[in-house]
Amino acid sequence: MRHLDDVAAWAARAEGVMAPLSGRTAPALRDLFTEWPFLSAPMAEALTGASRAAVQRNLAWMEGKGLIREVTGQGRFKMWRVA
Repeated sequence: MRHLDDVAAWAARAEGVMAPLSGRTAPALRDLFTEWPFLSAPMAEALTGASRAAVQRNLAWMEGKGLIREVTGQGRFKMWRVA
């Protein structure tokens, strides 16, 4: 239950931080992170229907804002989770 509360709090915080963004990719990624504990760029691309470039751009933005963090430490096959 605590994990679900943490995810709900993260989603509320992410919604506020991401409010100035336009487009459909950012909200779709936010929704994905509330459903999946870890995401890769190809997985996010497939589940959102967005282009690889749009997904990677939004993941980098979200990471820069402290909403998500990369957990694999690799150059390829990266996975992100909520921060």
